[in-house]
Amino acid sequence: MGLRINDIAPDFTADSTAGKLSLHEWIGDGYAILFSHPRDFTPVCTTEFGAVARLVPEFRKRNTKVMGVSVDSVEEHNRWKRDIAAFAGSDADFPIIDDTSLKVAKLFDMLPADAYLPDGRTAADSATVRTVFIIGPDKKVRLTMTYPMSVGRNFAEIVRALDAVQRTDGKPVATPADWTPGQDVIVALSLTDDAAKDKFGELDIRFPYLRFTKDAEA
Repeated sequence: MGLRINDIAPDFTADSTAGKLSLHEWIGDGYAILFSHPRDFTPVCTTEFGAVARLVPEFRKRNTKVMGVSVDSVEEHNRWKRDIAAFAGSDADFPIIDDTSLKVAKLFDMLPADAYLPDGRTAADSATVRTVFIIGPDKKVRLTMTYPMSVGRNFAEIVRALDAVQRTDGKPVATPADWTPGQDVIVALSLTDDAAKDKFGELDIRFPYLRFTKDAEA
């Protein structure tokens, strides 16, 4: 059975560039993003970690911690971080997990249980370890995205998705396609028109099942 949205994210303890960390304790009462990759010193992932390094202040504004997961060692991560900083112009100021045992990759269903790292391996041996998980304060998985090796992740979209998750978390609203903060949101079908008007005020009713209201948090 794969890891699904609203499942509790598997807890783990692992060494990282920030010392030994336990996932649930590290998350605390905020949100977290885990983004994984198949190997250090690879071109696409270097650009991705550079993008995250530049975005760390934006994640902090959103009470969100970021953790990189790699199937290489902490020693290799620390050497690779120098390349990331040189490329991005920003330090990679977030922990990167040592997952040479593949424990985390298997817990999060990124690799099969019988996977192993062969001698002389390449990134292709762990190619499926290119997944993003957004995890809520209750430690439940809110969103996942998985990318092939040849496609760099769009971290602007990941920030947008985080905004949408946080905007709708525990609230009777959803976000429409291509939504960005400040745009109208969709009223949940669990509310009648009258209940929605009492809660949100004016509605823009396009169809009985598609009702918009202003983003109260704009």
